[in-house]
Amino acid sequence: MKTFKHEDLDEDILTDLLEEINELYEASEQTLIELELKPQDNELQRSLFRSIHTIKGDLGLVNFSPLIPLLQHVEDLLDFLRKGQIEYTSNMSDLVLLTMDRVKIFVESCITAGSASYDESLFLQLVIQIKRINPDNSPQHEKLLAEAVLLLDPSLDLHPGDEETAANDQSPPAALGTTGIPKSISSEKRSDIVFFRELMKPIEKRSMYWEGRGDRIAKLAAYINKVAGSPIDEDQLAVACYMHDFGMAFMPIELLHKEGKLNEQEFNLMRSHVYKSARLLEYLNQWNDARKIVMQHHERIDGSGYPLGLKEKDICDGAMLLAILDTFDAITHARAHDSHLQRPKKKAVIEINRIAKGQFSIKWMRAFNTGMAALLTK
Repeated sequence: MKTFKHEDLDEDILTDLLEEINELYEASEQTLIELELKPQDNELQRSLFRSIHTIKGDLGLVNFSPLIPLLQHVEDLLDFLRKGQIEYTSNMSDLVLLTMDRVKIFVESCITAGSASYDESLFLQLVIQIKRINPDNSPQHEKLLAEAVLLLDPSLDLHPGDEETAANDQSPPAALGTTGIPKSISSEKRSDIVFFRELMKPIEKRSMYWEGRGDRIAKLAAYINKVAGSPIDEDQLAVACYMHDFGMAFMPIELLHKEGKLNEQEFNLMRSHVYKSARLLEYLNQWNDARKIVMQHHERIDGSGYPLGLKEKDICDGAMLLAILDTFDAITHARAHDSHLQRPKKKAVIEINRIAKGQFSIKWMRAFNTGMAALLTK
């Protein structure tokens, strides 16, 4: 590993740089999701190219040189794409997002520590691998892209022929997915989930404490579900994760941001968000299971939850998992109406185990603990 120390730059410049990278990351993530639906859409392809080009230019302006060659070759790859010389694939999506993850981590480290460690050998291998992809060897593109993705994250994908082995392997996957949207679904379902995700973005802006919440919970839910052997339909789970708190946006803002304990009237009003959220899915029969998860995610296994006071045997698996992850996200990200203080993730796991009795499913707590142990000890 090598260490990069940036020039003496104004803190505001670095902060602005990170903010722009975060904005471009979010925009690129949405573009990539839309490309899954419309892989031939040239405007989407061009938009993705512009995002990477802008990030590369921004890093060049502040002389963050270790990242430039890698970004240049990702840009070259996307240039082939926008010119119609190669085809878009999901592996290309993973490569772009994982590269941008590296950029974010690098810049964040420079801001917080004044320097960043990076693997020069890995970056060189990636450059060589991406350079091998050109318009003249299209039959090899998927293999080459998959190999590049595995260099960035060896745990993200399976080698061909490993699927059966993985199905019998009880150890947890080592990484979260790059998005909260399942990959192996029909275009119709993917279109619905993209719509629900987009619907939640302005809702999340309703409160300063919610931004990114839907994606965080959807990614972690998909991961823990896999740890447990995927007993929950991944499509239904994703929709529930994005839609479960939709009704919260229609609460008075002073209630959402109230510090301290809610009174009985306020608590009853807050509880009504479950019905508001579930009703949005009421006439979408293909998402009945997601609606059930949304309705039940505040139930407790001892029957003390709401809105119906169901006990464990009557609560669906998706709701029992979402209940854990909803609480985990609340105590790892500041939220005014919660009495918990924001906690680091490891302490949050301990806290959830402390309060689990009577509230959370033992089966799903076991899967949660297994998955979080793998994520936090990587």
